[in-house]
Amino acid sequence: MADQTEIVIHPVSPQGGRKVTVHALGVDADLGRAFTPGDVAESLRRAGLEDVDLSEDGPISWQGGGPEVWASDKI
Repeated sequence: MADQTEIVIHPVSPQGGRKVTVHALGVDADLGRAFTPGDVAESLRRAGLEDVDLSEDGPISWQGGGPEVWASDKI
């Protein structure tokens, strides 16, 4: 069975930003912390995942709020 790529944007951390992780080809990768949707797009691009739909309807699992949530007071 083919391995499916899973992209997760974690909840806003107390330090700020959201952790970005990817699971692909049996490997988990921490792509760092994003502070804006643009940061998410750039992290994914650097990981070889270009043109990913960042909306809540796309392939990303947004935990703790969607792409509009970047501060803990908006949760």
